Amino acid sequence: MNLNKELHNMIFMRKSFHLFRNIGNETISANDIEHIKKLYKTFIPLCPDIKTAIRIVPANETTCKRGQQFCILLYSEKKDNYLQNIGYLGEQLDLYLVSQNIGTLWFGIGKTNEPSFDGLDFIIMIAISKVDDERKFRKDMFKSKRKFIDEIWLGEPLEGISDIVRFAPSACNTQPWIVEHTDTALNVYRYKKQGKRGIMPADRVSFYNQIDIGIFLCFLDLCLQYKDIKYEVQLYTDNGSDEEKTLNAVYKMLS
Repeated sequence: MNLNKELHNMIFMRKSFHLFRNIGNETISANDIEHIKKLYKTFIPLCPDIKTAIRIVPANETTCKRGQQFCILLYSEKKDNYLQNIGYLGEQLDLYLVSQNIGTLWFGIGKTNEPSFDGLDFIIMIAISKVDDERKFRKDMFKSKRKFIDEIWLGEPLEGISDIVRFAPSACNTQPWIVEHTDTALNVYRYKKQGKRGIMPADRVSFYNQIDIGIFLCFLDLCLQYKDIKYEVQLYTDNGSDEEKTLNAVYKMLS
């Protein structure tokens, strides 16, 4: 599954707008909204058999109060790895929006009055606003607060991959992933460090961190494909257990 390589460049610009302030007076138009809806349908899912959908609603129709203009509500069937799948799709959307000078914020605790849509369940939302100047996005990604490479990558690092994937966004910046690089594969685990959950309720950590893994896999695919590294992926079912490490995917490197 080959993603749009142009999204790779947006990794270096994206930032989480925890508050939409000093971003100018431009607004997201009705045409913008229709284009986003159409484009979402072209994104590549992690799990093609899972049905998903989005709705784009005005800010006042959700509990998110960060100064955004709209919220994108993501809905899904509930099947194995549906959370990883929504994270994977949502991050493609996130990076595309950056390319359009639209600021974003994954907002996990937001609620909507529409908990179901087209037979699908509401999962999470992304707050969005138009930004009047691309210089208001991230100027130097490497100044972001992230774990060191050796904390999330075991084995030989891969230049342009190990040092980039660690900048994937995650709930409360928990960065719940570890990659084991063996001779022939990359084993990707959801990693839960006991006691580290930020402001998340304890019973929701696994929920949000499974979405985070989907976001991380999107970054990993973009980086591998940008470097023209050939691989095959096998996904593993993550039932949200409280184990320290839960295998989510194995990337087999092809010669």
